[in-house]
Amino acid sequence: MKTAIVNLATIVTGDWREPLLAGDTIVMVDGRISEIGTVSAASVEACDVVIDAGGATAIPGLIDSQIHNTFGDYTPRQKTVGFLESYVHGGTTTSISASEVHVPGRPKDPEGVKALAVAAMKCFEHFRPGGMKVHAGSIILEPGLTEADFAEVAAKGLWLAKAGFGAVRTPYDYAPMVGWARKHGMITTVHTGGSSIPGSSGIWADHLLAMQPDVSFHVNGGPVAMPDADFPRLLHESTIALQVCTAGNLRTTLMLGDMVREADQFDRFLIATDTPTGSGIMPLGMMYTITHLASLTSMPVEWAIAAATGNNARVYRLNSGFLRAGCDADVVVLDACVGGTKHTALDALRNGDIAAVAAVVTDGVPRFVGRSRNTPAPMKTVRVAKSTVLQTYSGEAH
Repeated sequence: MKTAIVNLATIVTGDWREPLLAGDTIVMVDGRISEIGTVSAASVEACDVVIDAGGATAIPGLIDSQIHNTFGDYTPRQKTVGFLESYVHGGTTTSISASEVHVPGRPKDPEGVKALAVAAMKCFEHFRPGGMKVHAGSIILEPGLTEADFAEVAAKGLWLAKAGFGAVRTPYDYAPMVGWARKHGMITTVHTGGSSIPGSSGIWADHLLAMQPDVSFHVNGGPVAMPDADFPRLLHESTIALQVCTAGNLRTTLMLGDMVREADQFDRFLIATDTPTGSGIMPLGMMYTITHLASLTSMPVEWAIAAATGNNARVYRLNSGFLRAGCDADVVVLDACVGGTKHTALDALRNGDIAAVAAVVTDGVPRFVGRSRNTPAPMKTVRVAKSTVLQTYSGEAH
């Protein structure tokens, strides 16, 4: 399938070092971006679907780097069906498992946690809720796992491992398992802050520095943040990626956003939601955290978007998160909301407003065009100008 988005006023790349790209068109072929910027009329004419952005803004699809999926598009934590599909209407096109910890009666023995992670990974290999890519299957580190277990699951394609919910004696006992997982090419993540479920332990800087995972999850609290004194230690004594989540402490989110910029360590700053959780489901959670950083600190809004897109892609080795030729064709069209005081998506986000999600494309396929059911309507008219496909691509409105 060939899809084009034309008449864009602004293209945000997802790369904080070069955040804006000149041009007004994105062409996508067979799930990848083939051309971007200034594109010939012939390339656009050859497309099956052409979306007229009407002067709106394109950004990479948001990557929620911490969700607690189970199986299918259902969360028993909030007893909600269709939450992932609803997140697509908030601009999230990719989600990454933070472990299937909320599966009812989840196993805790080595064979059980291996089976759970592999099953989740396999279930989402071809399941696209609302068009979203879900990288599921994060093995929960439990006592009894050996290096051979990590070699086994890695050979089956598993590439995520999570510490923080296991029945270990102390968090320091995770260190050998984190090392084995990393040795076998897995991305390792660790719960950070006070415990979030009964039986789990609080994890702070001393533990993380001993473990040396790839990512410190919700350093701003999930939901309780670690002490302020631990933030500079993680920042200056490690290379661990530092993730902030919507379902956490806003004050420490803003504090860390300032710290990583002052230390020239912005590549390590990631945004996620950590939902579904006790805080609920949050279809607009990624966008709210972007607005908090862009409106309550001096962080450029394009950088906040990069923390929710390109930075996540770099750390998790994904081919999405950037608007550039060769990357996965996951694109979100944003605009200022009708009724707001600003007239562009970036100005709205700087103002602390959410932006209207006017269209979402994943794998080069339009998932809806015109209006999200989770945001007010865009000020500009975003429409399908041409389609040879028997599909309207209109979003289902409330």
